Amino acid sequence: MTPPAGRYVEGVGRRKTSVARVRLYPAGGSFTVNDRPVEQYFTRAMDLANIQQALDTTGTKDKFTVSVHVNGGGPSGQADAVRHGLARALLKTDEALHTMLRKGGYLTRDPRIKERKKPGLKRARKAPQYTKR
Repeated sequence: MTPPAGRYVEGVGRRKTSVARVRLYPAGGSFTVNDRPVEQYFTRAMDLANIQQALDTTGTKDKFTVSVHVNGGGPSGQADAVRHGLARALLKTDEALHTMLRKGGYLTRDPRIKERKKPGLKRARKAPQYTKR
């Protein structure tokens, strides 16, 4: 189900405290994140490669214009959130991509988040030093 001209398909991706709203427009090939080119927003090669994985796996790199709005968290968390949202949006465009995206692990939300600080402890698990005397 490719979206009609002028319409878009949206997918929301999350990772840690980052949330990414990914919109896929038919045709094109440009990729913008927060109204900037993706290479300008994500400067680390690892993050760029991480984002492109879902498009490379499905072979849809030049089929869509991708527009992303992401906020919260740091660069790595945002990159993972974009990848997750991109995979969800791709799934909405074509259900046949489900096995490919699932096998690559792009549809699974990574549940790891920062553990909260507990009372009486210095951090989440670090306790004050014990002294016997």
